[in-house]
Amino acid sequence: MFITKKHISRRTVLRGMGATIALPFLDAMVPARTLFAKTAASGTRLSCIEMVHGAAGSTVHGLAKNMWSPAAIGRTFDLSPSSLSPLEPFRDAVTIVSNTDVRNAEAFAPKEIGGDHFRSSAVFLTQMHPKQTEGSDVLVGISLDQLYAQRFGQDTAIPSMQLCIENVDQSGGCAYGYACVYTDTISWAGPKEPLPMVRDPRAAFDQLFGVGATPEQRAANRRTNRSILDWVTAEVSRMRRDLGPTDRGRLNEYLDDVREIERRIQKIEAHNSSGAPRDLPGAPIGVPDSFEEHVRLMYDLQVLAFAGDVTRVFSFKLGRDGSARVYPESGVPLPFHPASHHGENETRIAQFAQINKHHVSLVPYFLDKLRKTPDGDGNLLDKTLIIYGSPMGNSNVHNHKRCPLFLAGHANGHLKGNLHLKAPDGTPMANVMLTILHDLGLDDLQTFGDSTGTFDLTTVPASLTDAQASQKG
Repeated sequence: MFITKKHISRRTVLRGMGATIALPFLDAMVPARTLFAKTAASGTRLSCIEMVHGAAGSTVHGLAKNMWSPAAIGRTFDLSPSSLSPLEPFRDAVTIVSNTDVRNAEAFAPKEIGGDHFRSSAVFLTQMHPKQTEGSDVLVGISLDQLYAQRFGQDTAIPSMQLCIENVDQSGGCAYGYACVYTDTISWAGPKEPLPMVRDPRAAFDQLFGVGATPEQRAANRRTNRSILDWVTAEVSRMRRDLGPTDRGRLNEYLDDVREIERRIQKIEAHNSSGAPRDLPGAPIGVPDSFEEHVRLMYDLQVLAFAGDVTRVFSFKLGRDGSARVYPESGVPLPFHPASHHGENETRIAQFAQINKHHVSLVPYFLDKLRKTPDGDGNLLDKTLIIYGSPMGNSNVHNHKRCPLFLAGHANGHLKGNLHLKAPDGTPMANVMLTILHDLGLDDLQTFGDSTGTFDLTTVPASLTDAQASQKG
């Protein structure tokens, strides 16, 4: 196969009735004497993750105690006091950017005061100020993920996918004169085009592995209680005969992952339809009651989609503003939104920091899966850029200064990792996002949102050493 330069197309799929399974990147997809980096596997994957309600580290007390970002700038920082400490095993792939502001989430007029929770999510990836309306005449801007998808996502089966954890299917007006759609999604295909987010892992699974199938075919497949892999058995057998030992092993691992995720979804559906009491009685049947299980499933689906190059773009909304959800595993019994209104009480701020840490603690699961998934001449963590942040800073006073933000993955060599960068006071988060867009290949963009320029994501300014940064806190 390699001597003759015959190879399998990167777009090869396994097809069955209502099932379409893309393949992971295999050695057989590289023509003889062709570098891995020149193949289709080299496209950057993007996952944009929003968590609402800001961070404890954005308060005066939290800044002093380094509850979000570490004290030292540069590469010799200590994560242990911060909510980012769970990232320590992956610090070589993490770039922390602290002290940026999201001014377009602030109130611009007296009538907008108090409406921060109902416009902030719309600002996160657009860095634009939403029009205050409860009608259908919504207006904000194109989001970062969609700018990338529109330019580079058209050669994948699904240009982008939008996922969420909490209920976001409200309509009409919410509060303070804002349409609910502003807080229901973080992805905007155009200034007037909000994109719906998928909460149900089953619906996301069907989109990824039922490309081209009708809703009726998908429903019929589920009624048989068979695995989606059962519909492509003959195709799998034929494919295995044409692969070498390494590729067969890689294909087997990938299909095992598909089957395991499907099994977990089926188990959740069986439990939720059994009549047993649910913690989330109004949630779709495929949604786990456990926040942690739900988040991990959504991360797993992203890894499979990236591995099969089904899509290269995800946006993922981990929470909804005003959420009263309790996270027992965090060790804090308080509901999320009330915990974020801590009254500047130091004990309450520390509890809120624990919740922040719990949310971050689920990210290493995603990073580990990406690192263990081969892709071309490296792994998916090498080829992926993850943006994790919030458009709010100190939620107790609804401000949007010193907003939490970190990047993970090496973005096809654009990010070195193991770096904490502190922006000068007043720096827009949009500057960081403009630089990200340039790194993703949209280097013709001059501005993004309220950006005032770009932001170097690889180098600490020579005027500020690690020691000096540590002294300044």
